[in-house]
Amino acid sequence: MATGAYARRLHIPGEETYWQRGISACAVCDGAAPIFRGKCLSVVGGGDSAAEESLFLTRYATKVYLLVRRDKLRASAVMAKRLLNHPKIEVIWNTVVLRSLGDGHLLNRLEIKNVKTQVVSELHVSGLFYAIGHEPATALVRGQVECDDNGYIITKNGGPETNIKGFFAAGDVQDKKWRQAVTSAGSGCMAGL
Repeated sequence: MATGAYARRLHIPGEETYWQRGISACAVCDGAAPIFRGKCLSVVGGGDSAAEESLFLTRYATKVYLLVRRDKLRASAVMAKRLLNHPKIEVIWNTVVLRSLGDGHLLNRLEIKNVKTQVVSELHVSGLFYAIGHEPATALVRGQVECDDNGYIITKNGGPETNIKGFFAAGDVQDKKWRQAVTSAGSGCMAGL
C-alpha cells in the first residue's frame, strides 16, 4: 500500500474558496508564485516545519507572520533561534485562525483570535501556509493492518512488511519522519523486491 499522506488542514470558513488562491500547505511548492511575491504572508504552526516554511517564505515575502496557538514553539532550539532572529518574521503567540477572507478570488486577510485574551482581529496577508502536520491515507485499512496512534502503518525493522503476511506498506503511509519522494521510492523498491 502506497497511498501517501496529506497535509492537515484547519477546515476554517473560507478555506475552500481560497485553497490554492492564497491558502496552501506547501511553502516550497507554492511560495514563489506571483500571488505571494512582495506580499505579507502567514504560516500556521509551531514546530520545525513551521519554522522552515516561514524562513523559506522570507525569500519572497515582505513580511511573514508565524501564528502559534501556544506561548512557545515546539521547534528545535536551533530553528527557533533562526526564526526569532529573522528581521522579516514576526511571531504572533497564542493565536488561532478563525476564518479566511478575501475578494472571492484571492485571499487578502485572516480573522484571528488570541486564545488568552479572546480578542478577535484581522491580519492583512495574501497567503496562509499550513504547517500543522500530515495525515496518512490509511482509512481503507485501519482496523485490519496494525497502525500507530496517528494512523501510520507500522512496518517491521524499517522495511515494508506489515503484520499481515504479503501486505506491504511503502512511502508516506508508513514514514512519518522523512516524507520525501526519494525515501518513498526506496521503500517502494523494497516492497517490490
